[in-house]
Amino acid sequence: MGITPKRTRPYRPQTNGKIERFHRTLAEGWAYARLYPSETHRREALPGWLHFYNHHRPHSAIGGRPPTTRLTNLPGHHI
Repeated sequence: MGITPKRTRPYRPQTNGKIERFHRTLAEGWAYARLYPSETHRREALPGWLHFYNHHRPHSAIGGRPPTTRLTNLPGHHI
């Protein structure tokens, strides 16, 4: 998929804070949002939550729109 992992720079709380905030959102919105009967069920719910997070959940940092509205390289986007 062409994804390259990036690490935060050491001793840079600004960038570390962004990932910490995402971890909090992940925990509140998916991991502990409801009681799962098993860890397998929790893992199976992750792709659906990630889809919601990226395609439907408004993000205040980008004007209340979902992140996918910022992508310019989606298949079929330049028709």
